[in-house]
Amino acid sequence: MNAHRALAPAKINLGLALGPVRAEDGRHELVTVMQSISLADELTLTLAPAGAAGDEVRCPGVPGPPEANLAAAALAAFRASTGWDAPPLRLSIIKRIPVAAGLAGGSADAAGTLRLARAASGLGDERLLLTLAAGLGADVPAQITPGRWLASGAGEQLQALPAPRAPLGVLVLPLAAELSTAAVYAEADRLGLARSREVLGARRRELGAALAQGAPLPAARELLHNDLQRAAVSLCPQIAEVLAVARAAGAEPALVSGSGPTVVGLFAGGARAAIDGSRQAARAAASLRGRVPAAIFATATATAADAALARPVRLAASEPPRA
Repeated sequence: MNAHRALAPAKINLGLALGPVRAEDGRHELVTVMQSISLADELTLTLAPAGAAGDEVRCPGVPGPPEANLAAAALAAFRASTGWDAPPLRLSIIKRIPVAAGLAGGSADAAGTLRLARAASGLGDERLLLTLAAGLGADVPAQITPGRWLASGAGEQLQALPAPRAPLGVLVLPLAAELSTAAVYAEADRLGLARSREVLGARRRELGAALAQGAPLPAARELLHNDLQRAAVSLCPQIAEVLAVARAAGAEPALVSGSGPTVVGLFAGGARAAIDGSRQAARAAASLRGRVPAAIFATATATAADAALARPVRLAASEPPRA
C-alpha cells in the first residue's frame, strides 16, 4: 500500500445559535457556519511496522492513550463499515491545531483519517464518509470536505456555501487552558442559553442569505454571535481578557470559537480598508509577537478543500515517522 498524506484544517464558527436537546440522541440542535482555515494538522497513513498487532495512532502532544484518539475511532469505523482487510496501519499526526480549544482539531483529524482510508483502500464514497462522520461527532461531517458549510441539526445537516470572495484574515489566540465541550454545553444548559427551534430556523435562513454570495462575513455582525461564549467565559474568565486583546489588535469582531477557549479575531478588509483582511490579520499577529501561547495568523481560503485532499506520497527509506 502506498503511503498517503492529507491536511486536516481547523475550523472556526461564524455564528453559533444553540437550540434544545434532541430526545433521540441527547445532542443539542444548533445552527452555525463552519469555516475551514489554513491552520491544519498533517496526517500520514502508512503500513505499520512488521509485527504490529493492529492499527496504531501516533500523535505526540495529545493526552490520553492513542486508542482513545478520535482518529483511531474513525479508522476502526471505516474498516468495520467497508470490510477493508489491509494489514495493520500506522496513522501519524503532526499536531498544529491547539487541543481542546474549540477549533475542532480532533474532529478534523477524524475526518482527515476517513479521507485517507478511502484514498488508500479505494472503498466507500462521500455518503459513507458523511454517515461515519455523523456517528463520530457534531463537528466531523463538515470536515469531510473542508470549506464553508451552513450546519444545522446537531451538525450533520449541511448546506455548502461559497468560499469567501475576498480574503478573510483570522487571528487565532489560544489560551493556556482547555475546556471540555461537554462541560461548556452543560454550563449553557445551566444558564438557560438554548433558543427555540423557531428561532434556530430563522437564524439558519438569515446566515444562509447573508453568505450566499461569498461575502467574507455577514453585514449584520449580530449573526456572528456565539451562544456558547457566555458559558465558556463563565468556566474560564480569562477568555474575557483575551477577547479584549483581540479587539485592541484591530479585530472586528472578536469571539470565542465553538466551545472555546480559543478566541478568534476576524478581519474582512473592505472597500474602505487600506489593506485586505489577510494582511490585517497578519499585522495583528505580528503586533502580538512574544505572547504566550503564541498568536497564530490564518486565512479562510477558497483552496482549503483542495489542500486537504488525501494524496499518495513516496517516503524515503530513511525518512523517520512524521509524528
